[in-house]
Amino acid sequence: MDIYEPAEDSYLLQKFVKKYALGRVLDLGTGSGIQALTAITSSNVREVIAVDINIKAVKKLNEEIKEKNLRKIKAFQGDLFENLHGQFNLIIFNPPYLPQDTGIDDPALYGGKKGWELSERFFKEVSKFLLSDGKILFLFSSLTNKEKIEEIIKNNLLQFKQLARERMPMFEELYVYEVEKTPLLRKLEAKHIEDIHYFAKGRRGMIYTGVIDNSNYVKTHFPLKKDLIKVAIKAKREDSEALERMQNEAKWLKILNKQGIGPRILFSGEDYLVYKFVEGEFILDWLRQHPKEEIKRVIIQTLKQCLILDQLKVNKEEMHHPQKHLIVDNNKVPILLDFERCSYTDKPHNVTQFVEFICRLKDELKNKGWDITVSELRNLAKIYKETLSEESFQKILGCVGLS
Repeated sequence: MDIYEPAEDSYLLQKFVKKYALGRVLDLGTGSGIQALTAITSSNVREVIAVDINIKAVKKLNEEIKEKNLRKIKAFQGDLFENLHGQFNLIIFNPPYLPQDTGIDDPALYGGKKGWELSERFFKEVSKFLLSDGKILFLFSSLTNKEKIEEIIKNNLLQFKQLARERMPMFEELYVYEVEKTPLLRKLEAKHIEDIHYFAKGRRGMIYTGVIDNSNYVKTHFPLKKDLIKVAIKAKREDSEALERMQNEAKWLKILNKQGIGPRILFSGEDYLVYKFVEGEFILDWLRQHPKEEIKRVIIQTLKQCLILDQLKVNKEEMHHPQKHLIVDNNKVPILLDFERCSYTDKPHNVTQFVEFICRLKDELKNKGWDITVSELRNLAKIYKETLSEESFQKILGCVGLS
């Protein structure tokens, strides 16, 4: 494996290393060591760690360190953050960024099949090693797919600023970005959430996953060992004005959790909420793979949750199309999601909305050997809507063979 020798990209990045280097510095993919050796010249730097997957590069740099008696720098072999400990004020990364050419294998040049795969690995892992106010100096090429790189950065709750753009021969451009943690990521890490990653994009919010020590949120008379659980983090999208909706959902989850409804909320802030991640499948995917009796149990449990909401005079909304708002967990328990639009009302319609959903499933349920009479069920739903009584609810259950 050849050592990547300094080139135009190295010298462009070096200008900013001189300016930004301070405290504890990490130079990943150090290659010739140009950035690490530049960083130690700053009086603001107390330690530099240089890492490369290429053992030849590490050996050569260590020979230079020994020969010049350089005390602030250490170099060792590793794959990205492998075997690293602690956090850094500055992390420097000039990765291999070219898309893979067929038949050529050179880790010093290629960042993966599309060029950005190695950078994606880096950004998924970097937060753990970056101090709250730390910065990343990151260099990449237009050949890497600029839009994809920016998407990867944002998906890991990081923010960026372009420091330099330099045109190269053959229609290539080099970019140097200053990357740092978003205010939201700092808040979440201050709450001891770790391993935070993008999960999904909703209409109004972004969903991330992470892990947290559950013992902080379970009251007990006995000390608990560290018990890491997976959490979901719902945050306001940059292009969304739905901050009030986010706060509304947090309020309602705290109320409805006491009734056994919704995922267990742990805490919330002005622009985010954190709840226990629900491992399971969305309702339609789940029912297509399970037998009639299991489906009946899930339907009746869901209807009973809807009845509780109606009795509380609360509208959840979206229960007539809950495909993305109802998950059946690994214990075959239905969990309602998304309470952004939840509100008090004199005319709740959770049961009637979910009955309409059942009616629309007539053909799928018939394939499971479960026949329902849609006209009768809809008529009973109308009666229930007028009375909201336990008696009329039981007639609905009876109509679908659930009583």
